[in-house]
Amino acid sequence: MNPLLQCLCLAVTSALLLAPTAHAEPAYPVRPVRILVGFSPGGSNDIVARLLAPKLSEALGQQVLIDNRPGAGGSIAADSMLKAPADGHTLMICTTGLLTIQPLLQKPGYDPRTDIVPVSLIANTPYIALANAALPIRSVPELIAYAKAHPGELHFASSGNGTMGHLAGEMLKLRAGIHIVHVPYKGTGQAMTDLIGGQVSLIFDQPISSLAYAKSGKLRVLGVAALQRLQSLPEVPTFAEAGLPGFDPVAWTGLCAAKGTPAHVLARLHLDLVQVLRQPEIAQRLVQDGMQVVGSSPDEFREFLVAERRKWAAVIKEVQLRLE
Repeated sequence: MNPLLQCLCLAVTSALLLAPTAHAEPAYPVRPVRILVGFSPGGSNDIVARLLAPKLSEALGQQVLIDNRPGAGGSIAADSMLKAPADGHTLMICTTGLLTIQPLLQKPGYDPRTDIVPVSLIANTPYIALANAALPIRSVPELIAYAKAHPGELHFASSGNGTMGHLAGEMLKLRAGIHIVHVPYKGTGQAMTDLIGGQVSLIFDQPISSLAYAKSGKLRVLGVAALQRLQSLPEVPTFAEAGLPGFDPVAWTGLCAAKGTPAHVLARLHLDLVQVLRQPEIAQRLVQDGMQVVGSSPDEFREFLVAERRKWAAVIKEVQLRLE
């Protein structure tokens, strides 16, 4: 063989042998993984994140840290994630308000439809209405009657403007024809503290962060904003049973990453998260706290978000909600 041709063949063969190594997917994760939570400690999303973190740490082989960045309905956390390298080591808990409601009300410094990538829908959660135990209100009909007799005196808290708790209160005002005043907080934790203390009167919240207060007698559950009663609260009627059919704002919690995160990283995160959600102790705890476990694929989550934005756009138009 011609010496030049022989050298060329050897070079090509060496390149082919080295090609798999050169194009191998980078290892992941190679350091601790942060999950940003856009609300203060003690709220429902924080509780879910901290419940999953130890199991995800075991699955990923790296420590999973929870980093609370409260404010602006989760937008501060989203901004922090998008400023970090898009390598899967900085993730966030994404919510109904952040990805489906707030973009309809205001323009954040990023596009939630393209800049934030869905990993998996963790769970759906019907909201419950709770009142300060000192108020003479024990049911949804009594709430409506009291609000009509005392317009503007009842204040309802939420974890921020444009969040599900806020929109649920606005829906109630419209459907029931009452006037109650919205008080936004940076997270559910402080809102609960003030509700127990009597600084505010009501809140729409996920059961996971509020059932303990109700069971201790510090707060009173008035109704479930869902089509069916909760397994964890079988004695509490739905709003439909109380005379408000169709009042069923349901929140959801998911895991998201930043645009540009490698596909193999997203696939690994999805696989490990779904396996964690299938563990009996995790699934049972979430159901016990009033949640419906999902564990969807990224594509299923993306399709779900499209439908959610369409649904809430119609609701926001109906209640004529605007943020200042």
